[in-house]
Amino acid sequence: MTSGNQTRVTEFLFSMFLHLHEGGLIVFILLLLIYGFIITGNLMIFIVTQLDVTLHTPMYFFIRVLSFLEIWYTTTTIPKMLSCLVSEQKTISLAGCLLQMYFFHSLGITEGCVLTAMAIDRYVAICNPLRYPTIMTPKLCIRLTAGSFLCGFLLVLPEIAWIGTLPFCGSNEIQQIFCDFTPVLSLACTDTALVVIVDAIHAVEILATFLVIALSYLRIIVVILQMPSAEGRHKAFSTCAAHLAVFLLFFGSVAVMYLRFSATYSVFWDTAIAVTFVILAPFLNPIVYSLRNKHMKDAIGRLFGYQKRAGGIERSI
Repeated sequence: MTSGNQTRVTEFLFSMFLHLHEGGLIVFILLLLIYGFIITGNLMIFIVTQLDVTLHTPMYFFIRVLSFLEIWYTTTTIPKMLSCLVSEQKTISLAGCLLQMYFFHSLGITEGCVLTAMAIDRYVAICNPLRYPTIMTPKLCIRLTAGSFLCGFLLVLPEIAWIGTLPFCGSNEIQQIFCDFTPVLSLACTDTALVVIVDAIHAVEILATFLVIALSYLRIIVVILQMPSAEGRHKAFSTCAAHLAVFLLFFGSVAVMYLRFSATYSVFWDTAIAVTFVILAPFLNPIVYSLRNKHMKDAIGRLFGYQKRAGGIERSI
């Protein structure tokens, strides 16, 4: 096809979504419930850790930031998925696709940096407890968070700007549940050899974050095993186990998706891996950080208990 006969693509079509008569309504209801739980759960964690003074510690500060990120991280993709499930027009504009890619990956990288900060926080708390208050100061926590946001939102910008200059023509079908680099770049009608450099940058980002977190938790586990008190070991393990579970689920699926290099997966496995870090990991985060966290459950109980007592006082008056 000559360039003169090529039609410029101005919107993309998501070909992976079911129509309503094919079971799309069931998927829509399930996904809507999951999204509602993600937003409600993370919003509750954010509010409780903000209002309860006993949770004004570096660990819960980072959990609050993580909950804030999860709300927006899922909002960049799931509402569009819900729209595609109930709409006959399962399309997204080129500009909308670029914006979705930018915010999704920016927030994802920021979340990875925050998880790294959380690993450092746990490392200092367990491996150097006497100096913990002087090291993990509120000022340092804010700086680590600001650095995470800067890293996330600046690293992806050149890549999105480059993709925005590419011509798209011919097929406009994206074989994925959201706009992602590989599915979109495969539709460009020009040489995208630079994608190798992009893949290398992603690999360095993911591996560097993975190594920092993995080494931190490895050192933490060694220190915990050397603790003389069984109760102390259990408490330390229970605190770190939740963080480690989120880390493994999030980075495991991200690594499988973005460290593939020349490996290719079937459309089914591509979609399944995407569902893991786009939907499943954010769904489990509120459970890990609230329902399985004693301090969080106590704080939630105090919050609602206070409201009950206040209501009782008002009634007695």
